[in-house]
Amino acid sequence: MTSVILVAAFGLLGAFAPVPFVALGPGPTYNTLGEEAGTPVIRIDGQRTYPTAGHLNMTTVSVTDHLSMLGALGLWVSGRYALAPREVYYPPEKTEQEIEQENTQAFNDSQTDAETAALHHLGYPTKVLAGTVVTGSPADAVIEPGDQLIAVDGKPITDPPALQAAVAASKPGEQVRLTFRHGDEPERTVPVVLGTSSDGRPQGFLGVGAVGRPDVPFDIKISLADVGGPSAGLMFSLAIVDKLTPGELNGGKFVAGTGEIDAVGNVGPIGGIPFKMTMAREAGATTFLVPAGNCSEAKSQAPDGLQLVRVGTLDEATKALDTLRDGGAPPSC
Repeated sequence: MTSVILVAAFGLLGAFAPVPFVALGPGPTYNTLGEEAGTPVIRIDGQRTYPTAGHLNMTTVSVTDHLSMLGALGLWVSGRYALAPREVYYPPEKTEQEIEQENTQAFNDSQTDAETAALHHLGYPTKVLAGTVVTGSPADAVIEPGDQLIAVDGKPITDPPALQAAVAASKPGEQVRLTFRHGDEPERTVPVVLGTSSDGRPQGFLGVGAVGRPDVPFDIKISLADVGGPSAGLMFSLAIVDKLTPGELNGGKFVAGTGEIDAVGNVGPIGGIPFKMTMAREAGATTFLVPAGNCSEAKSQAPDGLQLVRVGTLDEATKALDTLRDGGAPPSC
C-alpha cells in the first residue's frame, strides 16, 4: 500500500509541480506579402504598389511557460523543443505584463526601423528626429523628443551618425548652433553650450539620441497581432521593397528568413534560429535568409532541402534575391 501511495504522490508531483524552465520550439510563420485574418500584413496607402507573388515569410520561436516536470520532460524528449531557464525569458524582477509590454514595444520599434530601412534603400528622403533627450542635458532645455534635427553649426544632419560627427571634434563648454523644427513650426537655430558626458568622453555632450525616419507623403501599416520581439525586421523591409518596386523580388518562390534590422539597413543576429528554420521548411520554404552572425549555428542545424543565404544588410539581402531569381548562387553560410 505504501509503495502505491508513493507512486501516486510522485505521479501527481510530476503532473502538477512547476519547474523553473520554459520550452523553446518552432513558432508560427507568416507571409509578409499576404494576409492574416483577412487583413494585409503590410498595407501601403497613398503610393503606387506592384503585384507580388510567392512568399517572404517571417519566422518565430514559441516559448511555452508554466511547465510541469512531466510536461517539460515530454517536450524535451520529443526532440522538437529545448528547455531553457525560465529566468532568462521571465526575469524575476519583472512582471509578466512588463515583459509582454517590452516585447510588444520591441516589435513596434522593429516595424518602424524596417520601414525606415526599406525606404532608405529605395532612395526615399529621410529626416532625423530627436528620439531621446537626456534629462538635464544641454539639449533638454532646447528641444523635445520628436523634434526634427536639421543642422549643427550649419552642417546638415542627414542621418543619425551625422549628428555624432557634427560634435565629434568639440570640447565640453564649447557652443554650437543647433537648427531644429518642432512640429509644424518654422525651423529655429539656437545656441547650445555642450556639457560633459558621464562616461568621460573628451568631446562635448549634447544629450540627444537621434533616429532616422522616412519623410514621405504616404503611410505604411504593418498588422500582425500576438507577435513580439525585433527579429521580423528584415522580412518586413523586404516585403515593403517588393511592394514598392516592379517585379517579384523573390521570383515567386517561397523564401523565409529572420533578422533584426536597424534604420539604415544593418541586419543583426537573433536567437532560436534552428526552430525558425524547422518551421520554415515544414511550411514549404526552399530558401532561408540568415543573419551573418547566425551563419555558423544555422549551417550546423539546417533542415534538408533548405538553402541558406547569408545577409549582413538589406542591400545584401535584395542583391541575393536578385541573384536567386536570375538563377545564380548568392552568398551562403
